[in-house]
Amino acid sequence: MTGGRGRNWCGQISNEKVPYHECSVQYVNFEDLQRQVAELTQRLLAQNMEMYRDIDDWSSPPTYDTYVNDEDLIESEDGDIIDCVDIYKQPAFDHPALRNHTIQMRPSFSFPNGSSDRPSVPFQTWQKSGSCPEGTIPIRRVRREELLSSTASLEHFGRDGPRTSPAVNTTSELFVYHNGSKIAIYPVPDHSTSFLIATGYNFVGARGDINVWSPRVESSDEYTTAQIWLKNGLGDIETLEAGWMVNPKLFGDAKPRLFGRWTLDAYRTTGCINHICPGFIQTSKKVALGAAVQPLSVSGGQQYQMSIRIDHDPSSGSWWLAYGDETVGYFPGSILNYLQRSATKVHWGGDVYSKRVKKENSPHTATAMGSGDFANGLWGVASYIEKIRIVDGYLLLKYPQWVSNFSEEPNCYTAYNYRKNPADEPIFYFGGPGRNPNCP
Repeated sequence: MTGGRGRNWCGQISNEKVPYHECSVQYVNFEDLQRQVAELTQRLLAQNMEMYRDIDDWSSPPTYDTYVNDEDLIESEDGDIIDCVDIYKQPAFDHPALRNHTIQMRPSFSFPNGSSDRPSVPFQTWQKSGSCPEGTIPIRRVRREELLSSTASLEHFGRDGPRTSPAVNTTSELFVYHNGSKIAIYPVPDHSTSFLIATGYNFVGARGDINVWSPRVESSDEYTTAQIWLKNGLGDIETLEAGWMVNPKLFGDAKPRLFGRWTLDAYRTTGCINHICPGFIQTSKKVALGAAVQPLSVSGGQQYQMSIRIDHDPSSGSWWLAYGDETVGYFPGSILNYLQRSATKVHWGGDVYSKRVKKENSPHTATAMGSGDFANGLWGVASYIEKIRIVDGYLLLKYPQWVSNFSEEPNCYTAYNYRKNPADEPIFYFGGPGRNPNCP
């Protein structure tokens, strides 16, 4: 900053150029917040379940039913119902840390998006059937059958379900090496991931253009994603995520759907997907979390992709999610702990959730990742993420300096950061079929 006083990167009036990662944010009591969110989520879902037991109409509104009118809904051609909910009465404000929250309608500053010129996913299916009015946000309504399918484990609706191992992993025997440094990888039980990892900075933003497919999901209690993760905390305990997901149990079909997710404890008790539990604050009236996206990529044919951006706002500690050119909303800093300041790792890639991954004595799931083909299939065959970018602590938007491929089960799913020519930027490929002769 030169000449006179202005706002520094912390949003303060100052002559000084304060590094972004030194911006001050207020911390919350992590243990109390964790307990309150878990109790609130279970109570809301229990109320919702009771309502659905008494009502035969599957389309009765979920926990925000007192906030919507029947005329404020959109019936999508794919069967979804989108409720247009008063922006000030959205589910996020049931979170204990957000009851007196003043909604922030836009980020305090913006970054260039850095997206490519390739064909992107132009719309969500519901958008062909209508739009929400000003002052409301679109929320996909939870179906009766989706909720009733979780009767046995109500507290896990919209989350992963009971863990094979309930402990948070804070030790690791898996590593990658960056610039001579040994970087630990912390696997999460019941998840198999293949990704590109960036370390070495305090990251305050990440983005990428994610190829869109509809991979096979073998069992209704499994799911598959293509996404970006931002992580911090011992054992990568705290994460923010966004991308597309095929999750039949949660959404009732095999369509790829836009999702956002957060957790404070590696999915053990806190956080969930989209608006199913309180946390994410939406500001857009154009994009619905959980809604199907189209068109889809075709093997050997046209490829489509969605642009995802997640950027930190130092004035609040919040992280803003953007889908294409639309700012969707934010993960508030007041519900976070380690991630209030920055992320220490960024991953781009895919995740398969199943009780049948990483097991030695049982058949592996055939749930696919990405396109369902291995990463060495490359363009038009394998799923990819391109235009990978990070924003560092000095607000530089760039391809990360240190990256590595990693796959937890390389016989089942693979990862390959491919550079066609020395002058070209790499394109990251990932995916696989799951169960196959080398992954029995």
